[in-house]
Amino acid sequence: MSGASGPRVGEVDPDAAWKILVEDPSSRLIDVRTRAEWGFVGVPDLEEAGQIPIFSEWSTFPDMSMNPRFVAEVSEALGGKQPDTLLFLCRSGARSLRAAYAVADHLGQSGWNGTCLNVAEGFEGDLDASGHRGNHNGWKARGLAWRQS
Repeated sequence: MSGASGPRVGEVDPDAAWKILVEDPSSRLIDVRTRAEWGFVGVPDLEEAGQIPIFSEWSTFPDMSMNPRFVAEVSEALGGKQPDTLLFLCRSGARSLRAAYAVADHLGQSGWNGTCLNVAEGFEGDLDASGHRGNHNGWKARGLAWRQS
């Protein structure tokens, strides 16, 4: 995590992310995957936690070009609220870590002093021995709530 002043960026596993979402109703989950991933792979179901994910593509399918409005979209979705904890989720944890740093930098400029947490392992997790995702680790493999969209 970064220094004592300004936003902190860190990582948690999917189980810890779920616990934060359940125990802290002000926390928010930002799913940074592509529309194609949401549609074909599924999305976290946060109903039990009393929440709705924020969906904003970090990069766009099919060329995976950077979404220049990403930070603005997240800020707009937060509606002026700045929760103590923002969690970021992608397929495996790589894009979401970059997204967490981008949002932390932006919100830090406005004086926000919260925490941005990357959900390590992501929604589908790492490749297993057979080269498949969704079996070894990640949100789905840990049995956390999700649904097809």
